Amino acid sequence: MITLAIDAMGGDVGLSATIPASVDIIRRHRKVRLILVGNAAQISRRLAKASAHDKARVEVVNAAQLVAMDDSPAIALRQKKNSSMRIALNLVKDGRADACVSAGNTGALLATARFVLKTIPGIDRPAICVGLPRIGGKTTYVLDLGANIDCPPQILFQFGLMGSVLINCRDGKRNPSVGLLNIGIEDVKGNDTIKAAAEIFKSSALNYTGYIEADDIYAGDTDLVVCDGFVGNVALKATEGAAQMITGAIREEFTRNPMRRLAALAAKPVLGAIRKRLDHRRYNGASLLGLRATVVKSHGGADATAFGCAVEAGIREVDKGLVRQIEKSLTAAPASSNLAP
Repeated sequence: MITLAIDAMGGDVGLSATIPASVDIIRRHRKVRLILVGNAAQISRRLAKASAHDKARVEVVNAAQLVAMDDSPAIALRQKKNSSMRIALNLVKDGRADACVSAGNTGALLATARFVLKTIPGIDRPAICVGLPRIGGKTTYVLDLGANIDCPPQILFQFGLMGSVLINCRDGKRNPSVGLLNIGIEDVKGNDTIKAAAEIFKSSALNYTGYIEADDIYAGDTDLVVCDGFVGNVALKATEGAAQMITGAIREEFTRNPMRRLAALAAKPVLGAIRKRLDHRRYNGASLLGLRATVVKSHGGADATAFGCAVEAGIREVDKGLVRQIEKSLTAAPASSNLAP
């Protein structure tokens, strides 16, 4: 039986997303237990109105506080010790749950998880990793996406190591290709940090394929893209904006006049297939890699479908022993990866 602690109050939507998603998970996974953490009275009322599910596999734990989306990590750590986020992480620390899933404040979740759970020995900093769609219906994983603004070469290598293990656990790909995000693919491009990181990658057992540029995240064939959190977050947010712009432009053109509305009806099956293929909800669930237990961060604005995908990611990571696999990979890694940054 896999047990997950759910921060039921976190995110912009809160219980409207977490309760229906949790009930659906319980109905579809017979070997999963959920501990829903938050306002017990509100959670219980929502559960009572939810569709039929195995109540024996759902536990409710009360939390008197909530970490707001605009709370600083310091406030979350020092003043919100009874929050749904903190209690959910404590349940993992105490062994009552195998993983935590939260849609709450990213900075607060990262800081609190690092404080409560600590990092795996040999890992200096946890990183945020997420899967993104690419041509051919495949997935490109990218890390870090904002947890670490400035990273020395050894830290970037640790990211590559952890990301490779994640892909193996999530997708069953044993030797994923790894690339360093750079301003060009030529060896002379990039700053000293990227060049030094490339040398570490080349001497490792990872399937390192060299530098890649940002367009290869979606149009290339690299499974894992490694970068520092500043670069990764900028690339991700720029992509999200471009996607919104393209979607808006298509909608505007198809509704410009009656003839185009008719054309939109004819194209509806194709547009529907594209929408489903690029549905961001399917890729919801960023892994906080490097911690001593599994923590999955859902997008703050996730609906029930998207939050369910984040919980699914947590189930897979626990089932495949992600943390244990990362620990094993560190043992086999070259000594250069364990140098102090």
